[in-house]
Amino acid sequence: MHSFGYRANALLTFSLTILALMCAIASLTDSFNSPSPSAQVQVLNINWFQKQPNGNDEVSMTLNISGDLQSLFTWNTKQVFVFLAAEYETRKKPLNQISLWDGIIPSKEHAKFLIHTSNKYRFIDQGTNLRGREFNLTLHWHVMPKTGKMLADKIVMPGYRLPKEYR
Repeated sequence: MHSFGYRANALLTFSLTILALMCAIASLTDSFNSPSPSAQVQVLNINWFQKQPNGNDEVSMTLNISGDLQSLFTWNTKQVFVFLAAEYETRKKPLNQISLWDGIIPSKEHAKFLIHTSNKYRFIDQGTNLRGREFNLTLHWHVMPKTGKMLADKIVMPGYRLPKEYR
């Protein structure tokens, strides 16, 4: 007959195989979900737009950030990390991204939101490249599943412009 160790090893191996199979199936079921999130950002006020003593431009804005990310949640979703970034082009770099606000959405009930805030992180450009600059506000999100690969996507909202003069 087989020893206790051999039987325990067989049971553990079988259990881990079944668990791995269940995780793979759970991960595959997420591929059938086709989310349709929506978001909108309003720049209510440019609080200040100044040149720092070291020569860099700095902007502070008051924002209304609204979104409905409930369609991102499935039974396999643990949480969603979301952040708002200002994106613009300069002569030296074709893409500059500055994170303005971020948050973690722990459940579907919290995925519909309206936030009135100033930018959480400093909007600074190295140099004087922001005067009169057009920029996009982009809402990025990363869906963190309980099992499987992390998914990321974004909504780009174009058409914002900074003032031509410092305030």
